Amino acid sequence: MTVSFTEAELAAISAGFETAPASKVLRWAVEQFGDDLAIACSFQDIVLVDLAVAIAPTVEVVFLDTEAHFPETLAFVEQVRAHYDLNLTVTHPGPDAAAWPCGTDECCKRRKVGPLKAAVAGKAAWITALKRVDATTRTAAPIVSYDHNFGLVKLNPMATWTDEDIATYEADHNLLTHPLMSQGYRSIGCAPTTRPTAPDEDPRAGRWSGTGKVECGLHE
Repeated sequence: MTVSFTEAELAAISAGFETAPASKVLRWAVEQFGDDLAIACSFQDIVLVDLAVAIAPTVEVVFLDTEAHFPETLAFVEQVRAHYDLNLTVTHPGPDAAAWPCGTDECCKRRKVGPLKAAVAGKAAWITALKRVDATTRTAAPIVSYDHNFGLVKLNPMATWTDEDIATYEADHNLLTHPLMSQGYRSIGCAPTTRPTAPDEDPRAGRWSGTGKVECGLHE
């Protein structure tokens, strides 16, 4: 299934979703793109998985194994896979990543961006759990847009959600929880570049701490 929209049409669609529930955005995406749709998931974003599989149980979910994740993250991925019987694709870095260990300049490009581009090649759209409150670089994130970096329609159905919205949904639906969350890891990436944060810190202060880096390249 291939559906074409102009960027102006996508902007209008996005504006129309500003007050819509995430489930409505996801249902529209499934209706429009069918099997030509994939979700990129860090698995801290369990709410997105829960919402999506309720609408499309066989939707493809992509996890980027950078080969630098916490063991707890890898175990949690398998726990979530089993719980939802996910149609899960796990990517791995190519041999060109060997010279770029976690935290170096090209690391995310080789271990995340490149593998995701390969995983979604041939798709028409991809879905993320990006929220505007996540970082200053995301405050204007649209709900629907054309992603020139990936050459796909990009959907952020949870763009308008707050951290409180996430916590409430997780509690109300008794969702699985990443085990490191209880240890102060409020934004979880690769082990060498992630630390716990204090309650008065921004959650993403624990990612690439002290480097000035905010984004990995997936959402730039």
